[in-house]
Amino acid sequence: MHPAIRKTLVTTETLYVDGGKAAAKPLVMIAAAAVVKNPWADQGYVEDLAPQIREFAPVLGELLTRLILKEAGSGENVEAFGKSAVVGLDGELEHASALIHTLHFGNHYRSAVQSKSYLAFNNTRGPANTPVLIPMMHKNDEGSREHYLTMQFNIGDAPRYDEIVIALGAALGGRPHHRIGNRYSDLKELGHDAKNPAAV
Repeated sequence: MHPAIRKTLVTTETLYVDGGKAAAKPLVMIAAAAVVKNPWADQGYVEDLAPQIREFAPVLGELLTRLILKEAGSGENVEAFGKSAVVGLDGELEHASALIHTLHFGNHYRSAVQSKSYLAFNNTRGPANTPVLIPMMHKNDEGSREHYLTMQFNIGDAPRYDEIVIALGAALGGRPHHRIGNRYSDLKELGHDAKNPAAV
């Protein structure tokens, strides 16, 4: 384990009933998180973040992917995915972004679940116990609205002022009772092209 990683957490949520109606297939959502020392903490403004990105991002991407797959059973079981980072109060939002908005981090997960989509994301700053929100969408179909989901959890003692919480999320299905159509039905109804959905 990399010495900068203080701890990891895996949490699973299973939704059986929504809106008073039982789900034909329960919705399972998984989050895997690592609490890491902010590599730029107490250094003031750092111009070049690349060396630490190259050091940390691949380690975190591989570790969190492995934790997700262990809980999900396989990459094939993952239908939707996302990522999130929360930097402690003495860090910059750029520090949160740096470790997740790089192919050195995300490609481990994309490859493992055979995905073509980009990872939905959230990056923010806060104290210990700040909610970690992981927005998700279908791993291969960005217009699949039933897979627009958010996994939420918190870690009581993280992030400390000089730490970052890095997280990946997975959903093993879509919302149980999705009934708002999808992006493609809207485009057809509006007569718009998928490459220019707002017709501007």
